[in-house]
Amino acid sequence: MLDLDRCWQALCERDERFDDRFVFAVHSTGIFCRPSCPARRPRREGVTFYASPDEAVAAGYRPCLRCSPTGLSPSAQLDELVAAACRLLEADEHMTLKLLAARIGLSTSHLSRAFKDRTGLSPGAWAAARRRQRLEAQLPGAETVLAAALDCGYADSRALYRAPASLTPRQRRARGAGETLSYAVAPCPLGLLLVAASTQGICALLFGDDQAALEAELRERFAAAQLEPDQAGLGDWLQRIVEQLDEPARAARLPLDLRGSAFQQRVWQALQEIPAGQTRRYGELATELGSHARAVARACASNPVGLLVPCHRVVGANGALTGYRWGVERKARLLDEEQRASKGD
Repeated sequence: MLDLDRCWQALCERDERFDDRFVFAVHSTGIFCRPSCPARRPRREGVTFYASPDEAVAAGYRPCLRCSPTGLSPSAQLDELVAAACRLLEADEHMTLKLLAARIGLSTSHLSRAFKDRTGLSPGAWAAARRRQRLEAQLPGAETVLAAALDCGYADSRALYRAPASLTPRQRRARGAGETLSYAVAPCPLGLLLVAASTQGICALLFGDDQAALEAELRERFAAAQLEPDQAGLGDWLQRIVEQLDEPARAARLPLDLRGSAFQQRVWQALQEIPAGQTRRYGELATELGSHARAVARACASNPVGLLVPCHRVVGANGALTGYRWGVERKARLLDEEQRASKGD
């Protein structure tokens, strides 16, 4: 059942987040449009809302040629164009923005804006990040750091050491020699809880049902580090996290060692500012951060510290419990417990 008042508000605001949720038909023209259609706004009494384009067609209306409500939305079209730009940069990471925009069919400013909204990075920064990812993959088996750098498109190896990182390229090539992470596992209301920490703080908090699988996930995430079990040393932190699960109001205030891009760090900081018992939509966070909902969703999916960086408090556009790394059932339980606690039940 459509909320007609909310539909009218979305139409007035040309809110593209509702493009896949309903269409509106204008009686005087016999045409139906998306909520985000840039055409002149009709009068409220001259509009009928339909849940799908098929319903509007069945009622005798024709699709708008300007916003094409039966095809991809403008936002989805931009999604595809940005994906195409990424493929072009994969093939030629040195392609200039001007040439890239010409190949895609957008102006340079429009492409830059759409690209950053969806990836959190400019095209140049995205290409540089991909080059560094290729370097990370090659370093363990390379004869020298210089050889790996040249193979990945760097002019020399000096730039690798100027970039801020927790490990130098030489340490990463040696698969993390010099960094040791301690970890511990404990039962909790959500199954098993694994916590891993560096000297800076907690760098991973994982949920699961099998200890071996949790340890394997940790090794995959930090393949370059030496992992050492330390049940006694991390026992106090584990206890405080379990207490938070039992009583959400007792939030564990623990030091965190979050490793991610500048955009991911911004998203994770925003997640920590959502009060327990409340939720935010991906679109709301994207607006707050000046980004795109899909980029925010990817940053949430990359969150290495569940619960303490509460990505479970972010929901879909209609409040649906969308994908959660450790299962939607765990997400639902976390939210239920927090909302119950916030109401004093």
